[in-house]
Amino acid sequence: MTSLRPEHADDGKPRCGAQKRQGAPGETCTFVAGWGTDHVGVGRCRLHGGNTRTQRASAHAELAEQEARSVLARLDVAPVGDPLDALARLAGQVVAWQETISSILNRLSADRVRYEGGAGAEQLRAEVALYERAMDRTGHVLGMIAKLNIDDRLARVTERQAEQVIDAINAVLGHLGITGADAVEARKIAARHLHAVPD
Repeated sequence: MTSLRPEHADDGKPRCGAQKRQGAPGETCTFVAGWGTDHVGVGRCRLHGGNTRTQRASAHAELAEQEARSVLARLDVAPVGDPLDALARLAGQVVAWQETISSILNRLSADRVRYEGGAGAEQLRAEVALYERAMDRTGHVLGMIAKLNIDDRLARVTERQAEQVIDAINAVLGHLGITGADAVEARKIAARHLHAVPD
């Protein structure tokens, strides 16, 4: 429940920050961001339009974005070795993210309380906006992959790697003086081991 008395922001709490109509030029509101609204901690306070439809929608979109960023911050990130492979994995993550947002949105939409006026409706609008952005990003990444013809490029990379391995095996066999049937057998053993290595 929001306090009825204006609360000034301290201890690092975000401020409303709206330009004051009274006071010194350039002076901004020091009340807690979102004071007197259903989005305390984000956006304008009640005295500076925080309860208007536009401000509420903006604040709820920011809250949804903050929640999404906190989820993304917990992802385990490894350095990129192969950009094409990384792009393919990114596409998988983007699609998974879009499907996750979709399932959350479907669950929330089923809750009729969310369709009633007030905070529920604004939060639902914010989550729809988040879903639409996720769809846009999914389309962008998948379109990029289609333009790059990434599957063929990855296949060519794999072929080049196989050629390099074969060249290395032949160089080792030649250096050791292994020829004839022994060299053929060594290549067969190497091929079996390479097939056993997961992609």
